[in-house]
Amino acid sequence: MKLSASSKVIVGLGSNLGDRFSALERAQKLISVEAGEIMATSSVWETEPWGFDADDQFLNMVIVMNTTLAPKQLIQLFRSIEGRMGRRKSGGGKYESRIIDLDILLWENRVISIPGLEVPHPKIADRRFVLEPLAEVAPDAVHPETGLTVTVMLQQCADNSDVRLAGRQF
Repeated sequence: MKLSASSKVIVGLGSNLGDRFSALERAQKLISVEAGEIMATSSVWETEPWGFDADDQFLNMVIVMNTTLAPKQLIQLFRSIEGRMGRRKSGGGKYESRIIDLDILLWENRVISIPGLEVPHPKIADRRFVLEPLAEVAPDAVHPETGLTVTVMLQQCADNSDVRLAGRQF
């Protein structure tokens, strides 16, 4: 089901396997062709793994896009893109290294709860690797449940993991 009007959606992208920059670039191209126009992109941030141990650092970024797809369609498309790019899940439900990860962070001012998708992303306020790039492209975006802006969430974030600008940007 397509929506009659487009929606502004904010998406987090991450990669810590293979050519991480190429994975982020390819994911953006697939999203722009299949899901909708990308309106803004953050810088690329290099971060340590969050919630699990891994040898490889992540590259993370955030995009702002317009889409006419419904939430269920968009998350299904993102899972398809992840699979086509080579992501394989172990099935244990645990955090793990990945070629690409696509997460819907915010969908305008909506709260969405359907199987396989919770928006706003349930851990958005706890993850500095999400909030730093998000603050670049949407510092005044408001969390529809807490009423906090991205800037305030970043200021209040207790996550002290290493998050730094990556050497190469798009």
